[in-house]
Amino acid sequence: METSWNTSLEVFEWLSGFTNLERGQNLRNFSLDRISVLAKMAGHPEKCAPAVHVAGSKGKGSVTGMMAAILDASGIKTARYASPHVNDFRERITMGDNFFDEAVYVAAGRELKELVDGIPSSPYAELFDSHFENGESASFFELVTMWYFLCARIARCQALSVETGMGGRLDATNILDPLVSVITIIELEHTEFLGNTIAAIAGEKAGIIKPGRPLILAEQRDEALAVFKEHAERKNSPLLYFPDCAEIRNPRLSREGVSFTLALKNETLHDLFVPIPGEVQAYNAGLAILALKTAFPGESGITEKRIREGLARFSIPARFERISVTPPIVVDGAHTPRSVGMCVDTFTGLYGDGAVLVFGCAEGKDILSMAKLCAPRFSRIIVTTPGTFKKSNPGEIFTAFNEEVKKLNPAPELAFIPDTEEAVKEAVRLALENGLPILGTGSFYLAAEIRKAYN
Repeated sequence: METSWNTSLEVFEWLSGFTNLERGQNLRNFSLDRISVLAKMAGHPEKCAPAVHVAGSKGKGSVTGMMAAILDASGIKTARYASPHVNDFRERITMGDNFFDEAVYVAAGRELKELVDGIPSSPYAELFDSHFENGESASFFELVTMWYFLCARIARCQALSVETGMGGRLDATNILDPLVSVITIIELEHTEFLGNTIAAIAGEKAGIIKPGRPLILAEQRDEALAVFKEHAERKNSPLLYFPDCAEIRNPRLSREGVSFTLALKNETLHDLFVPIPGEVQAYNAGLAILALKTAFPGESGITEKRIREGLARFSIPARFERISVTPPIVVDGAHTPRSVGMCVDTFTGLYGDGAVLVFGCAEGKDILSMAKLCAPRFSRIIVTTPGTFKKSNPGEIFTAFNEEVKKLNPAPELAFIPDTEEAVKEAVRLALENGLPILGTGSFYLAAEIRKAYN
């Protein structure tokens, strides 16, 4: 029976009823079996266009988005897949930097619902039946991934720029056979699923490397680099290690973004600009450019002019995003010690020490390390809840910050305001009274809540 859905929101609400790791719900069994069967039943929409596949701990969303922006500026209709969303669930599934037409989301949603409804009478029913060993219904992420592929096929996209959700080897996006794989910086993350060491996590990310397909690799720690070299060699995949293939020259930061020069082996691209502050964004752009030049070597449309245009109009929520000028408010989804440290360094480099910090993170993060990085750099710190989407323990965060604040002289003012909207109001009051900027960081979900509360 055909569904009566008329909006993408109705599709998303249906999808939200399935098991969702982002909410802390667990799958009984991780595998590519379910998504592979869905793809087969749908006629393999993941093969509708050539793809570039991106995994990593940090920067993968930016790299995926930059590639889509450059391809779009080059006249190549590109479907981008990213997660999580910050303000609107459609941020996960876009065409370049824009949403698809509602008709595309709805048509793809209806097709997806028909697939799911057809499972009980298919030869694959036991795979999706929780009464059987290893049987389990498709997850939220698996179904959203299939929704993306169906949207791309319906819209007749000419390229796919795809970010993994978590890990790589067993991520639902890994049914792709991409032209190139890209792996960004590796950090300790999702250790309950991916392992407790950098090498173990690198092994999971390396699962996106495909036989004979090039790997574009960001600079890595030695233990991660060894894993990637071994996987690439075993799969006969050419390894393009960014420090050996490219160089970022003369990065210049401003509150509006970062300008830089990219030197590749056979050419140098001058006066590139990404409208997001942070030297790391120059490196993300370099990875994106190297990946596209490797994936589409004969594509005459991807010129230096189009690359420059694509990067200049690139945008992505909650990546050092300035949401207000008076007072200056920046939100960033950094949620690991390394990314928080880079975010704080960039922020204080542009706005100075002594600003107002609004901080909240999900449960299971390295709170103490992040507190050590943040506490000495701010004059007022407000610990709050990063929304309700993921589990968090703001009391534990406050305790960690309190321990660090006690060691400082002079010590910043520290407040615990669990309600995010009230925390933002207090931060704005302090900022306006004292002429200070505000940084909100620790979680993409906190960034979303700050945007919602302020706007």
